[in-house]
Amino acid sequence: MTAVVNEDTWTARRINRTALITMVVMVFAWAVDYIDRFSIGMALPMIGAEFELSKTQQGWLVTVFALVYMVCQIPAGFLADRYGSRGPMLVTLLLWSAFTAMTGMAGTFGMLLVVRGLFGVCQGLFPAASFKAIAERTTPGNRATVTGVMLSAGGIGAGLAPLIVGPLLMAVGWRHTFFWMAGVGAIIGVVVWTLLPKALPERLSSLPRDEAKTPEVSRKQVLKSFVVWKFTLLFCATNMLNYGLITWVPSYLLEARGLTLNQTGVLAAIPMLVSIGTTILGGWLFDRYFHDHGRWYLSSIALVTVVLLILMVSAETTAEFTLYETLALAVFGMATMAVFGLPLRVLPTAVTGIGMGVMNFGGQVAGAVAPVAMGWLADAFSYTAAFGFLIGTTFLTAVMAFWVPQNPAQFTFSPASPRSAS
Repeated sequence: MTAVVNEDTWTARRINRTALITMVVMVFAWAVDYIDRFSIGMALPMIGAEFELSKTQQGWLVTVFALVYMVCQIPAGFLADRYGSRGPMLVTLLLWSAFTAMTGMAGTFGMLLVVRGLFGVCQGLFPAASFKAIAERTTPGNRATVTGVMLSAGGIGAGLAPLIVGPLLMAVGWRHTFFWMAGVGAIIGVVVWTLLPKALPERLSSLPRDEAKTPEVSRKQVLKSFVVWKFTLLFCATNMLNYGLITWVPSYLLEARGLTLNQTGVLAAIPMLVSIGTTILGGWLFDRYFHDHGRWYLSSIALVTVVLLILMVSAETTAEFTLYETLALAVFGMATMAVFGLPLRVLPTAVTGIGMGVMNFGGQVAGAVAPVAMGWLADAFSYTAAFGFLIGTTFLTAVMAFWVPQNPAQFTFSPASPRSAS
């Protein structure tokens, strides 16, 4: 009888409040994640000068993180499904703050690579746990909106990173900059753990069985699902743009455009901050209009972005370059939930961790490839060639949009699944 009373306490108001608090808490956590992760892009010129590194070697400081981060995604999904979201998130937030501090202590390029790899382990456990936290505390009907707001923190973090890190680099140098960020990250970790609300009952957080069309889905089925891996490859293609621009635009503005570090920080921040609103808008649009019709939506967004990137690369002035970069990221921000929305809607809460771990694995393949590939292109040819790489991967996104399913009935978890494509 007590259990029934407890279930009845989940009123619409309480459900919405749980989603809202979760959304706010996760925005803070992801913002710190991105500030810590992408501050290296602002620091690369200083680090490169101190250790006499080529652009390809500088790219490896980002790529080694992404490689380790990538490898951790599927194990992180298992951990999130096994232990829930609260514990793993606290551990990862505290540990990545420790390795942020250790970045400032490294005395050699080799040690920097090791520390960045360990940093990748700590941060690699976080995304699956955070998606699990969202899945446990939202209903399928508002999940894309909440997740879109959470992922908009990528724009917040990537946008604030240049504004915060640029002045710190000028004031205290690159080593002490990482010490300051480590302390803030540890505090945020404790706050996240404390404020995260109680999870919703399973009946509220998963699709009704008549819509889901499958009684149970195992982790093994998720891992073997060709559809899940299609979305994984799609996220790989889309994530090339963010990783490439965040890593190399600061160096491009400093070296090719001759800006100061503070000017670079401001101009590098503008596109990322603008993308915050469009990422949120994309989540709302997906929930409201496109949850069953995402192909043309995603393809159209990608093609418009390709045109804007071509204009960016051919821009004659710094102002034009920044304008087109801003417009490209603003438009492409609306595509985020066209990638994540359907999997998050369909995946049962019990296996959300592993499902998002698999998808994020694909996203981090992009993180491993884009920085070093663009660094090599910049060394061997020019920054124009490096940014041309992103034009190609964004066009690939437009093509791949028609390769993935766009409604729950088309989303199968294994060949033995009772669902059939329609």
